[in-house]
Amino acid sequence: MLVSRAQTLYKRRMNEILDIVYDIPDEVVLEDRHILAVLVDNEFGVLNRVVGLFSARGYNIESLTVAEVDAKKNLSRITVVTRGSSAKIKHIIALLERMVPVHKVHDLTVESPFVERELALVKVAGVGDERNEAMRIADIFRAKPVDTTIESFVFEITGTSEKVNQFIALMKPLGLAEVCRTGVASVARGKKGI
Repeated sequence: MLVSRAQTLYKRRMNEILDIVYDIPDEVVLEDRHILAVLVDNEFGVLNRVVGLFSARGYNIESLTVAEVDAKKNLSRITVVTRGSSAKIKHIIALLERMVPVHKVHDLTVESPFVERELALVKVAGVGDERNEAMRIADIFRAKPVDTTIESFVFEITGTSEKVNQFIALMKPLGLAEVCRTGVASVARGKKGI
């Protein structure tokens, strides 16, 4: 009984010390997932400057897709998926809007309903029952086999990030060998464009 009380007091004292030394906050700030659509000039170095803005401030990018969207106006669209509090996302948007090659910035998660899709190629190696189970699960998720050998499949799956994550999780015990993901592509619903 004495040892257990001594251990409890020691742990409590160590936690107090850690709170002082590392300033561990009592409250956890909720970080929501946000999809940002950024319309930029299609020129050398713009992507590097946008990504540099995130990394310089310690913000993580979960997904990043870039493509030219208007050849005549020389514009590209960058879709960035990140996590952060409302204040953090507003700060990111304000910083992006101040950049010279940036024309528009939209937080699709806040502004309006949106459509989100991601494509993934998932390689599964297996034989026998594992192979049959992989095909059954792929059928349920509407994943198409795009390459088949005697020992493996490559499935193409399209959907929300959550759907892709769930499919990958179910394939792990069945012989998941490799995953290649495109990143999120997203547009606001309705007739208005970016």
